[in-house]
Amino acid sequence: MDRTPVDPPLRPEALRFDERGLVPVVTQDAHTAQVLMLAYANREAVAKTLETGEAHYYSRSRGELWRKGATSGHVQRVVEVRVDCDADALLYRVVQTGAACHTGARSCFYRALTARAEPGIGEMMATLEDVVAARLAELPEGSYVTKLHARGLGYVAQKVVEEAGESVVAALTEARGELAGEAADLLFHLTVLLHESGSSLHDVAAVLAARHGAPHKGQG
Repeated sequence: MDRTPVDPPLRPEALRFDERGLVPVVTQDAHTAQVLMLAYANREAVAKTLETGEAHYYSRSRGELWRKGATSGHVQRVVEVRVDCDADALLYRVVQTGAACHTGARSCFYRALTARAEPGIGEMMATLEDVVAARLAELPEGSYVTKLHARGLGYVAQKVVEEAGESVVAALTEARGELAGEAADLLFHLTVLLHESGSSLHDVAAVLAARHGAPHKGQG
């Protein structure tokens, strides 16, 4: 059972800044829980973040306040700001536009000191979403997504039905080695269908989050 205490929101004045007037900020994708970056904020940066709803930080190297994406366009819309138990570190939960890292990677944490673990489902779904969105925006020649787009929404919908059927067949025939592959094809085509219909996996995640927080039927 989760025994995490539920306390009322902390007032910004209660934050404990270090001797430089800073607190570390871990920034996390609100949809996938992927850790995107680590930065620092002073009192002004925290105030600007709360006021504007966009992530602001303090650059230790430049000695100035900065808004994420001010020059790159890769802004971070802040969904929630959380405080750790000692009130001396923050967690920004954000909707990330583009890449969080200055290298162009979605996350700054793209290298490992240990043997690389299998990517988490959230990380892979975020990558899938980004790839499909980019392909549909650019429509590069030779891309499979471009070919799907050219065939139209009805064809994409038909492909989703086809891949769903193949996934069911693999499950019922106990072809477990094939099921994962068929399910991957289904998720890919479903993601394309969502985008072609003006939606996204983010919208699906929002519905799932709302359902997760809602009481089950038959319960108070």
